[in-house]
Amino acid sequence: MNEQEKFEKRKKITKYVLITISVLFVFFMLVMPLFCIVSSSLKQGLGFYFKSVSSKYVVSALKVTLFATVIAVVINTFFGLCAAWVTTKFSFKGKQVLATLIDIPFSISPVIVGLAFLMTFGRLGWFYPVIRWFNSVFGANVRIAFAIPGVVLATIFVTFPFVSREIIPVLNAQGKDEEEAAALMGAGGFKIFFKITFPQIKWALIYGIILCTSRALGEFGAVNALSKTRGETFTLPLEIDALYMSGTENSITAAFAASSILVIIAVVVLVLRNILEYRAKKKGQEQAAS
Repeated sequence: MNEQEKFEKRKKITKYVLITISVLFVFFMLVMPLFCIVSSSLKQGLGFYFKSVSSKYVVSALKVTLFATVIAVVINTFFGLCAAWVTTKFSFKGKQVLATLIDIPFSISPVIVGLAFLMTFGRLGWFYPVIRWFNSVFGANVRIAFAIPGVVLATIFVTFPFVSREIIPVLNAQGKDEEEAAALMGAGGFKIFFKITFPQIKWALIYGIILCTSRALGEFGAVNALSKTRGETFTLPLEIDALYMSGTENSITAAFAASSILVIIAVVVLVLRNILEYRAKKKGQEQAAS
């Protein structure tokens, strides 16, 4: 056996060892726990499962979760585009500071985020006198802490970087030449964006939206500090925690049943992400070939 054959043999052994390690890790760390959730949710039969997922608390928590997710995705998509655009297309003082601030949610614990909002908008917060003044003047009952607005704000904060961080590398790679040429030919800003910029970033934008959605659906720490009323401000992760902590056999099975909703949503999001990755890769190969 010559050196080349020995090298190919070692390479093949290394490949199969790494594949085996990867498959075993994914199976024991991801697939098996998810399978256990699904099987545990059906422990007391389909009747109990559907009764659990259709209870008023679970339905309310699901509505709050979806509402906060939709608002967070819409707002973060808009501001993510703005942040990505300004950090890649313009030069100004403090640009690096802005880029660093965008990444703050990645480095701060969600629990700290929730406490920060609580100390800002709660009864001891510096903004609370403004809320109290507004309510007294306009006869309103606006609340942020321990209310839906607080849950939404916390969700927006922890999911803010996902859209912008997917778009920024694409805009950097795209450069400014095509857009500057279009501007010199008299094209307006919106026309340049929709005709030149958007077609090149749309897959990154969609991918960022999917990541933002996934993160918002599973957020626990930040909203836990700002939500206290079960059936009103609880999100689905908080409701799952409340059911599980009840300790009874029925409540634990109901917690797994509610968890299966997030598992199903996660699988759907994963499938969508893989489809988008495949389409983006295919389009990139077609553009490279042409």
